[in-house]
Amino acid sequence: MINSTTSRGIPASTTADVDAVLPFHFESDVELNASADAVFMLLDDHGRLSARMTKPSWMMAGSVMTLEFDASKGRAVGAFIRLTGRVLGIPISVEEDVTERNPPFCKVWNTIGKPRLMVIGSYRMGYEITAKSPSSHLHVFIDYAMQDGLFSYWLGRLFGNTYARWCSQRMTNDAAIHFKERFSG
Repeated sequence: MINSTTSRGIPASTTADVDAVLPFHFESDVELNASADAVFMLLDDHGRLSARMTKPSWMMAGSVMTLEFDASKGRAVGAFIRLTGRVLGIPISVEEDVTERNPPFCKVWNTIGKPRLMVIGSYRMGYEITAKSPSSHLHVFIDYAMQDGLFSYWLGRLFGNTYARWCSQRMTNDAAIHFKERFSG
């Protein structure tokens, strides 16, 4: 497995509002042998970006999710994305909307309403791309909260950071593999 990321599980510190609502944070970074435009084009495809959720994995306990999109397929501010499925027989679902999209520099999306997930609750996820001609730097982040309910809360306390790390590192690793990585620090 390629480990081309540097990551930190730290409290979110972007804004006071985010800190209060989404108090947990994880991020991953990678240098890529690709232009910012090429990296953005790869990551702007939510079908490809969420493909890891549509295939069995140990993080999903062997389960898969189904993706649904609006007409923009996640490529516009306000775009709607829904993921549904079952993990260990328990129904899970999350609805997201794209809140920021500034090609080729950044994209952010977050949950709408109350997600039905097992390990984390509401989240905001996104990426920033810094052009370093001819390469670029990719920074992926996730801000998240714990799920309500005693069982889910404790699952989140035990595995939330691991899941957040998996989400952010999966995006940086997939991009690194796609562009035949150039390792950073």
